[in-house]
Amino acid sequence: MNYQTIPVRLSHLLRHSSVGAILRSSEKPQYFLAIEDTRQWVDKHGYPAGKLIPYVEGVRSALGIDQELRTPPTASKNKQNNTIDGVCIPACRFPSWMHCGKCDGLYFKPWRKKPADEPLVCPKCKHSNIKQAPWVFIHPNGHMADIPWHYIAHQNAKTPDQNNCKHDWNSSYLKLRKSNNGYNLSCMRCSAFNKFDESARIPYGMTSSQPWLRETTETSEDLAVIMSINDSRIHTSESDSALVIPPESRIRRGSVIDRLYCNTKLRDRIARAKNPLAIKRETRKAAEELNCSKSEVVRAVSEIENGYPYYGANPTIDDLLLSEFGALCGIIPNNLEDEDLVTEHYSEQWSTCVTDEMAASTKAVINSISNLVAVTRLKEIQVLRGFSRMGGDLTPPDIIGKSKWLPALEMYGEGLFITIDEEILSRWESSLPIQKRAADFIERFAAADMNFNVEIQVSPRFLLLHTISHLLIRQLEAVAGYPAASLKERIYYSSNRNAPMAGILVYVAVPDSSGSLGGLAEHAKPDKFIRLISSVFEHAEWCSLDPVCSEHEGQGPGLLNKAACHGCALIPEPSCICGNLLLDRTFIKGNLDDFNQEGSDETRIPPFLTFAQQIRK
Repeated sequence: MNYQTIPVRLSHLLRHSSVGAILRSSEKPQYFLAIEDTRQWVDKHGYPAGKLIPYVEGVRSALGIDQELRTPPTASKNKQNNTIDGVCIPACRFPSWMHCGKCDGLYFKPWRKKPADEPLVCPKCKHSNIKQAPWVFIHPNGHMADIPWHYIAHQNAKTPDQNNCKHDWNSSYLKLRKSNNGYNLSCMRCSAFNKFDESARIPYGMTSSQPWLRETTETSEDLAVIMSINDSRIHTSESDSALVIPPESRIRRGSVIDRLYCNTKLRDRIARAKNPLAIKRETRKAAEELNCSKSEVVRAVSEIENGYPYYGANPTIDDLLLSEFGALCGIIPNNLEDEDLVTEHYSEQWSTCVTDEMAASTKAVINSISNLVAVTRLKEIQVLRGFSRMGGDLTPPDIIGKSKWLPALEMYGEGLFITIDEEILSRWESSLPIQKRAADFIERFAAADMNFNVEIQVSPRFLLLHTISHLLIRQLEAVAGYPAASLKERIYYSSNRNAPMAGILVYVAVPDSSGSLGGLAEHAKPDKFIRLISSVFEHAEWCSLDPVCSEHEGQGPGLLNKAACHGCALIPEPSCICGNLLLDRTFIKGNLDDFNQEGSDETRIPPFLTFAQQIRK
């Protein structure tokens, strides 16, 4: 087998292991490899190897996607005969240059005509300490290539021999030596010499746009940058996600019509049958394949021809968050356990939890939450939009932007959903001190020019909900048994009088149809949730780094956090919708008694629960 395989999690293929990323192989000998674009994700016949994801017209509409959504192809290694079953996602070995740690020689693709699993040695000194040179050449247009070692070595050419020295891919004539001041690059043929600057900017030139492509590309006048292979700016994936909601979440899975609708090859065979004899033959074959009667196939074909599953309705979603918010707040009639959105509402039970014996703070916590919903089953669609380099323009997964499909994943899981009482929240966010404090975030966010996978409109409402969400995730990690890195958040916020939103969904989702174990939704039951949410408000009061954390006026990138640090509100970055930013415990706990803090009435903020106590007296 003249290639090497790397096991990669499906969820990683839409993030740091997506198209254009650099991975290190897990098997020995270890190499760096670049993931090739989706035009190469095909079967032996040249067709996309991933499965089509059906019933996602609403998702595509909400995300503004015209292309089909397909899962990445999967494969497994047959250890008995050392073969691969399925279709692998191709990757090329990159960087192409290797460096010997003993003789300092640079070699271009010394692995050519050698088995992939054969350890390499230096072609000259036979030393085993030969590794890929750990630098790449990056252009903000999204291009990536090998370092132009010959160009850099001869950049300061002074003699005719040095000016006339030609590139030779098949011989080793360049040496890279480490010195006290960095690296020295020299040519052994003409004695050209230059310092190798690990952060130099030079023209990209007529080089291929990606290491696995052969055709050259024209670049802008922007200079390309030499970067260490571990630099996070080399590759940033961009993905979108949406929940599958009614009516698409209510499709009857496993029925004959469902199986036929999802089997495009089978439907195409029936559609191509023109005469009655051919139709009868293909119908019989379909019945055998679907393990049903021929009459069931005929009825299923008729339903699909009549417009199943939408029957002429346009499943357009104008506002993704508003549609999801409505589906989570509303009660789904006759909800079945195998649907893709299954909810259990505890809002009425929650509102009657208040008793005379309760502490005032506990009553305020209960009164501040208007909806409590256990999401026992949900389905999230994650779509890879593309990737960028150095924060530049987005490069589509197929590089050229002409593909009819995008890589996507069906993620199954569970969660809990709450909404904050609109009357309490409206009064809170209209407070002048709240607005003045939020104005700092709004100004800094505009100046920082941050790009997240979701569109963020900074407001007091969002800052409050986002901080509560982080504290809730940290508390669930302690009581529900889920690591915080496996939990996700969706924030539903809007002050629009016609459609106000103030909700938090904390959930877990994995690319497995069986979903998770149910421990998260279990904590939405009122007797458990009252302890959970009370702890959230209690932990907002104090941080192990107080008083420094509480009194901070700006920390993190762009100073987009205030009273929030690793001791209180920060969570693993993959769990956060905006990179662990836009957090402030002061919006929850207030600052009236913060270590005798002085300030005018315009800056002194009462605790959020104070508003709940005042309104519900």
